[in-house]
Amino acid sequence: MNSSNNRVKKDVVVPLLVLATIFAGMLSPLQSAVNGQLGNTLHGDGNAAAVISFGSGLVVMTVIILARHSTRAQFASIPRKMRAHDLPWWNWIAGICGAMVVFSEGASASVLGVATFQTTLISGLVISGLLCDRFGIGVEVKQPFNFARILGAVCAIAATILVVSPNWSAPKVIGLAVLPFLAGILAGWQPAGNSAIAKETGSMLVSITWNFIVGFSILTVILLVRIGMGQVSFELPHVWWMYLGGPLGLLSIALMALLVRGLGLLLLGLASTAGQLIGSVLMDLLIPQLGAHVYMVTVLGALVALIGAGIAMIPSQKEAESTNN
Repeated sequence: MNSSNNRVKKDVVVPLLVLATIFAGMLSPLQSAVNGQLGNTLHGDGNAAAVISFGSGLVVMTVIILARHSTRAQFASIPRKMRAHDLPWWNWIAGICGAMVVFSEGASASVLGVATFQTTLISGLVISGLLCDRFGIGVEVKQPFNFARILGAVCAIAATILVVSPNWSAPKVIGLAVLPFLAGILAGWQPAGNSAIAKETGSMLVSITWNFIVGFSILTVILLVRIGMGQVSFELPHVWWMYLGGPLGLLSIALMALLVRGLGLLLLGLASTAGQLIGSVLMDLLIPQLGAHVYMVTVLGALVALIGAGIAMIPSQKEAESTNN
């Protein structure tokens, strides 16, 4: 009887968690839209937009870290752990990946449209995930290329070509579309770095804060150099919601961390990807102020990206055996 009740409960709870994950996934295109409009306000300066977005997120994380003695102590241990060299150095600079994503949002999202931006970003992430699995970056068991994984990568490339195809005659737009694609490829190994730092310090909150510090520091140094060279005049925006990019990203991370416990990585990845793509298309359609035109190939490209992500997430026999053992 208990087994039957548990099955019924699971049949009800899992679909609700999937829906919650889809809505949580929609926070990513919302963040892209905010940072894109921020970059547009700053005359397309993705660097300045990324500094503001990272800065707002860092303020929130600093408050959270300082609020508890345990997280303060865990964060204070970072210099000592870095000197010990127990963790490969590249884990400590994983925040560069997030910096690249936010930079590309500020520089290109308002021009490309949220749907095109998210599709090219996710396509890059799919390919990056396959490469990380193949070379053992952040995973315990290396995953060789097989038909499903190669097909997922092909779908990702096809999705990118589809969503940028209406702009073949605009080289500048095509050039901007390369930014989120490259950011996605670079960001594929960021979760591995985040996870390693969290394990080393004993806190995912500390890991996230460190990522924000790394990204913010690098972007700020670049911006200060540009200001010193007279290449840019930096001015803070006066519209309050343009500071929400960082907090939206944090909210998405927090929700995913909660939802993964009830769904597992595979369902979470598929549902969140669906949310990102559905949300980005709806955003471009329902908010004409964003200035993006949604073509049929844009919708088709988003669908192909979702299929590619789903295929790429199918665990191989070797991975399944490792999980079962």
